Amino acid sequence: MGDTGIQVGPEPLTFAEVVAVARDGARVTLTDEALKAITEARAAIEELASRPTPVYGVSTGFGALATRHIAPELRAQLQLNIVRSHAAGSGPEVEREVVRALMLLRLHTLATGRTGVQPATARAFAALLNAGITPIVHEHGSLGCSGDLAPLAHCALALIGEGQVRDAKGDLRDAADALAEAGIEPVTLGAKEGLALLNGTDGMLGMLVMAIMDLRRLLTAADLAAAMTVEALLGTDRVFAADLQALRPHPGQGVSAANLRALLADSPIMASHRGPDCTRVQDAYSLRCAPQVNGAARDTLTHAELVASRELASAVDNPVVLPDGRVESNGNFHGAPIAYVLDFLAVPAADVASMSERRTDRLLDKARSFGLPPFLADDPGVDSGLMIAQYTQAAIVSDLKRHAVPSSADSIPSSAMQEDHVSMGWNAARKLRRSVDGLTQVIAIEIMAAARALELRPPLRPGPATGAVVERLRERVPGPGPDRHLAPEIAAATELVRDGSLVAAAESVTGPLS
Repeated sequence: MGDTGIQVGPEPLTFAEVVAVARDGARVTLTDEALKAITEARAAIEELASRPTPVYGVSTGFGALATRHIAPELRAQLQLNIVRSHAAGSGPEVEREVVRALMLLRLHTLATGRTGVQPATARAFAALLNAGITPIVHEHGSLGCSGDLAPLAHCALALIGEGQVRDAKGDLRDAADALAEAGIEPVTLGAKEGLALLNGTDGMLGMLVMAIMDLRRLLTAADLAAAMTVEALLGTDRVFAADLQALRPHPGQGVSAANLRALLADSPIMASHRGPDCTRVQDAYSLRCAPQVNGAARDTLTHAELVASRELASAVDNPVVLPDGRVESNGNFHGAPIAYVLDFLAVPAADVASMSERRTDRLLDKARSFGLPPFLADDPGVDSGLMIAQYTQAAIVSDLKRHAVPSSADSIPSSAMQEDHVSMGWNAARKLRRSVDGLTQVIAIEIMAAARALELRPPLRPGPATGAVVERLRERVPGPGPDRHLAPEIAAATELVRDGSLVAAAESVTGPLS
C-alpha cells in the first residue's frame, strides 16, 4: 500500500485493497496509466459527440428514451438530469463501508479508460474518498440491472455538489458545503458522464467482496465452535481422520477436518474416553458431519471468490469505449453473475448457523449432554443458565433461513419494458450482509456455551488450543456462575468472533488454521 495508499489503475483491485479503502479509510491514488487511458477514451467521446449521427448515451436519451437525439445545447442538462432523476433511493442509509466500496469500484472502472469520463471527474471521485466524504445512499432503489443505478446516482449527485453526505466525522452535511470545506471543486458533467457514473454493478460487488472476507474468517470460527462442542460433549474425533475424509475429496471438507484435528490435538478430555471401552463411535450429525457442512460452505465460498475476482477484473458500463475508439452498447451491466453467488452464500450461512444452533442445544439438554447440568446453569431451577441464549440463536437461524430464499430468482420489469429482466442483486447483497451478521452471533453463542461446558468437566481440562480460546473469552465474558445479564456477554463474544480474536487464540497453539 505504502504512503500513497491504494493505487487505482486499469489492473484489478484485490479483495484486501477493497476492504482497506471501504473499512479502514485507506487513501487512493489514480495511476499515470489510468489517467492516460481516461484521457484517450475521453478524446474518443468528444469526437463522437461532434458527429451528427446519434450515439447512445453520448447524444441520445437513456433506456426507453434512447430513440431521441439530443441537441448539443441540451446535453449538459441531460447529464444533470440523469443524475438528479436517478438519485431516487428510499429507506435507511446504507453503511459507510458499503458506499466507500461502491465508490472505489466505480473509480476503478473509470480508471480502465472504458467509460469515457473526463480526467477531472475521476480525480474528483478519488478526492471524495480521500476526504472521507460519504454520499447518503439508501437501502432501496437498485434492481441490480443497468447496474446499481440509484445508489451510484446518489454518489454522482454528491460529485456535482448536490444532495447530502456524511463528512469524515460522520456529520450530515449538504454536499456543496462538504466539498467546499475539503477543497473539492464540483464536477461539471460532459457528454456520456452521467451514464458512466451510474451504470455499474459496484454496490453488489463491494458487498460481495466484504462478505467473502468475513465468511472466510467465520468458517474457521465455525470449525472452532464445533471442535469445542465435540470436546465438551465427550464426542469422538476419529471421524475427522484424514484417511476417512479423503474418501470424499471435497477440498473444503478436507480443510475443515484438518482444522478440527488440530484444534482437538492433545486434549485431556478427548483422551479420557478414547480407550477400548469407549462406545462413542456415532455422534449426532451436528458433531460428526461438521466437516461436511462447513467444508461445503467453504467450497461455495471458493466459487464466489472466483466470480468476484472476475468482476474485479471487469469494466462495467454501457456504452463502453473500446481500445480502437468505438463506442458500443452491451449488456455487461446485468447483475446476474454477482446476484447468483450472493444468494448462494446466504444458503450455507443459514445452514452453518443451523448446525451450530443444534450443537448448542445438545450442550444445554441434560438428556444429551453426558453429565452436564441442565442449561449449564449454576443451580438449575433457580438459575436458567444459557437457556435463552439458545432461544436467541434459534430466532436468528429462523431469520437466516428466510434470507436464504434467493432474490435473483425474481425480476420486475422496468423502464417501459426496455429493462424487462433484472437481477435483484442489490437485494441479494443486502440480505447477505444480515446473514453474515447473524451467523457471527450464532457462532459466538455456541462458543460461549461450549466454553462454559468445558469448564464444567473437572478434573478434566480442555486441550491446549481450545483452552487458549476459553482463556481469551474469559477476558471479556465471565465463566460459569449464577445467572446474570447475558446480552452484554453475547455482544462481547460476538465481537471476539468478528474481529478474529478467538481464532487467533487457537492459532497461538495450532499455528495458522484455514
